[in-house]
Amino acid sequence: MGEMEDLTVTECTRCPDLAECRSRIVNGVGPADADLLFVGEGPGANEDDQGEPFVGRSGTVLDDALRAAGLARADVRITNCVRCRPPENRDPRVEELANCREYLEREIDAVDPTVIVTLGKVPSEHLLERDVGVTGEAGDTFDCPVAGEPRTVMVSVHPAATLYDRSQEATFEETIQRAADLTGAGGQSTLGSF
Repeated sequence: MGEMEDLTVTECTRCPDLAECRSRIVNGVGPADADLLFVGEGPGANEDDQGEPFVGRSGTVLDDALRAAGLARADVRITNCVRCRPPENRDPRVEELANCREYLEREIDAVDPTVIVTLGKVPSEHLLERDVGVTGEAGDTFDCPVAGEPRTVMVSVHPAATLYDRSQEATFEETIQRAADLTGAGGQSTLGSF
């Protein structure tokens, strides 16, 4: 049905539609003990092609925001709610999210991040289990149980939103900076105090 070794899903056919049209399973990347874990919705065409979450334009936006906060992609863990690309980049269906939830929970448990940042509406609603107004709640943190453990979840707009709506750019960068500050990571967060 589905196999997971360490943090890597090696084989899975829980969602026949997705298994049929994916090129590969896209697993999370980054340190297995990262303080900051980013959770996106699911792979798009670039991710399906390269086998890594958040490559392409939205990945560049994320990398730039991390750099502005004094972090590098290599410092953080990046994963998705579903690990296979939905056809035509449609939103993952409820049952697809449910099918992949165990993998996400096992990854969160193993990484044990200080802060989980949800990138966009789907992951925010998936982890907080309620309707989320992402733009209004961006940068807000919520303590909620994930897989039975209390977790700090911070809502963020999706990096791609900044490509379509420039006014989201500052919101996104401030959210990433806030997440970096919460983890005590990031090079620039202490400069303001001198």
